[in-house]
Amino acid sequence: MTNTIADIEEADVILITGSNTTENHPVLSSFVKRAVKFRGAKLILVDPRRIKIAAYAHQWLRQNLGADVAWINGMMNVIIEEDLYDKTFVAERTEGFEEMKKVVEKFTPEYVEGISGIPAQQIIDAARMYAAAEKGTILYCMGITQHITGTDNVKSLANLAMLCGNMGIRGGGVNPLRGQNNVQGACDMGGLPNVFTAYQPVNNPDAVKKMEQNWGVSGISDKVGLKVTEMIPKAHSGELKALYIIGENPLVSDPDLNHAEASFKHLDFLVVQDIFMTETAQLADVVLPSACFAEKEGTFSNTERRVQRVRKAVEPPGEAKDDWWITWEIARRMGHETDQYTDSQKIFEEIRKVTPSYAGITYERIEVEGLHWPCPTTEHPGTPILHIGQFPKGRGTFHAIDYIQPAEQTDDEYPLYLTTGRVLYQYHTGTMTRKTQGLNEREGESFVEITPRDADRLKIEDGAMVEISSRRGAIQARIKISDKAVDGTVFIPFHFAEAAANRLTNAALDPVSGIPEYKVCAVKVSAAA
Repeated sequence: MTNTIADIEEADVILITGSNTTENHPVLSSFVKRAVKFRGAKLILVDPRRIKIAAYAHQWLRQNLGADVAWINGMMNVIIEEDLYDKTFVAERTEGFEEMKKVVEKFTPEYVEGISGIPAQQIIDAARMYAAAEKGTILYCMGITQHITGTDNVKSLANLAMLCGNMGIRGGGVNPLRGQNNVQGACDMGGLPNVFTAYQPVNNPDAVKKMEQNWGVSGISDKVGLKVTEMIPKAHSGELKALYIIGENPLVSDPDLNHAEASFKHLDFLVVQDIFMTETAQLADVVLPSACFAEKEGTFSNTERRVQRVRKAVEPPGEAKDDWWITWEIARRMGHETDQYTDSQKIFEEIRKVTPSYAGITYERIEVEGLHWPCPTTEHPGTPILHIGQFPKGRGTFHAIDYIQPAEQTDDEYPLYLTTGRVLYQYHTGTMTRKTQGLNEREGESFVEITPRDADRLKIEDGAMVEISSRRGAIQARIKISDKAVDGTVFIPFHFAEAAANRLTNAALDPVSGIPEYKVCAVKVSAAA
């Protein structure tokens, strides 16, 4: 997030898109509700489903799946045409405005209505509301990123925020809501194939030299590694022989699961390190039991870039060990003899040395309350709000982005669109939550959310078992007729391995991020045999 969670309550207008906020981020959603109910903030929601936060929205725009670039460009078209944009901010702090303006000229409200399904007047009203705000914040989640145009979608939201001068101010910003605990911290620590910590490129000679000096080694590779979604096809072809998975359950969470399962079975050697015996761990040659969050010391970095202490509350069961200890012990047995890693605090001290944005953060400074990175020195107070005064590169760049259709379209054989997501009472692949009786009583099985009109057309009753199939596979689940749904689109949560939505989803990738298009694919629904 460019801003803090608390900042949400200071916004005059809140734009939420691609986020079922109350179910995916229930704590954070309370800040939105308070801002609307008690502080007079206006809420614009752009989402194809009538999710719970729609009850608080002043404007709800219901877009067709995969049409995000179109409606964002449509809002910018109105803001520019009606001269509502922040000319001072654009002139003094940005570049590329004219190129972006040329692209959005064709995205008139009427043109956007034809692509997105959002009525032209709603585009106009939302654009005026956002542009009129002194402080406007944008919140988004995986409904924006999990498309073949996910990178374009995020850049488009950044365009909109800069156009109205909503960067570097309290109550503003572009704020991604992270989908899992410590995703931000994992990325900060170099959990990506092309960077070291703090997003220092692995092919930067200075960064390589710094790491070699700190780690006491030589010959670190400067070759960019594989994204997760590149590994699976290479396992299938036999190019990738072994895979080591830590804290992930891809045999429920990966797209096109039938292909993913076949790919895993082509591996010579699979290691899984996790807290429970997941569906993926059941295929592993070696399972390494690890400690959960309550059983270890360390730090998490949350969605607002706040680095926080985690303290051990209970002892880990059996032979479960800290993840860092397992990794270090494997490295030691492979010949890297060192005794420098004896506890999490010593590891954090090394993190500070090699990570400029964490350099000023110490265990002592975050004993009571966390600090936001970047925090370059021990005297620095941390940076709750990014981009105050200027962007790290100087001027912020507008990107001229045209609309691209989703990778897969409906047809006579597969006439419905499928989108996937989460429910409040289960989490991710259910590794932890599905072992909790109370949560299973609330939401214990998969379902297919569908409109009354589509259910009537298909002659399917509420609660009936149906088969849902795509070009990649089929599952069975129970029908849930709901006014949340939109005609022509069904929704399935992805938590349930026995009816895994990802047997249906498309593995088409965003060319930049490598994220699959989980949010759009074509399916058909019929009564179960």
